[in-house]
Amino acid sequence: MKKILMALVVTAASTQLVYANDALKAAIAGEQRTPANVVRDAARHPYETLNFFNVGAKSTVVELAPGGGWYTEILAPYLRKDGKLILAGAGAKLKTKLEGTPAVYDKVAFGDLMPGKKTDYAPKNSVDVVLTFRNVHNWIGASDTAAKEVFQSAYDALKPGGVFGVVEHRLPVSTTQDAKASSGYVHEAFVIKLAESVGFKLAAKSEVNANPKDTANHEGGVWALPPVLGNKEKDKEKYLAIGESDRMTLKFVKP
Repeated sequence: MKKILMALVVTAASTQLVYANDALKAAIAGEQRTPANVVRDAARHPYETLNFFNVGAKSTVVELAPGGGWYTEILAPYLRKDGKLILAGAGAKLKTKLEGTPAVYDKVAFGDLMPGKKTDYAPKNSVDVVLTFRNVHNWIGASDTAAKEVFQSAYDALKPGGVFGVVEHRLPVSTTQDAKASSGYVHEAFVIKLAESVGFKLAAKSEVNANPKDTANHEGGVWALPPVLGNKEKDKEKYLAIGESDRMTLKFVKP
């Protein structure tokens, strides 16, 4: 029998119950994960983050714009037996990668996520959790309406009581956010207001992905930091010492 332990965790913004989940730990420790991705665990805290977002092994989960599949490598095996994973807006490269390991990824489903054209990835009121990791700035930059359209699609897909989990690079309150979020950083208040505008309620915040060393003031924006190190050798040691970006971790609920 799978052992589930319950612990009380206190954050700056909320008190919440977090479950010790052996199945999730096994997925995070699994051999399917790319070694370069595993190195990022210390900065991205997948176990704590997914627990905070109430991602259970039997959940139906949508991952929006999964990119290279950093979280997909964890979510797919974790949900494979009793849950369901839908990747919305997955690129051809990621699909090819998943097709190459059917024993792990054969049950992953795919859906469209093209703001302004089509956001058809799940029937309305059918999903337990929708997740997005470090994508909000891209949608802000895409068009004046793309971010709101994506947030609305998440609201529509979720069941009442479902969770919308957002992790994003956090811009300090004292710094002005430009219209296209070109630095890659976004104000936390902006994300909260955007989510509330489509009907979500903010349920909790977590500082699990915070990094007080990050000032969000870098040549080339957030991409100056690891793992991209966009400025190459210029100030490389400084950026390595900072580590990955300071990130908001927000849990919204559909009433």
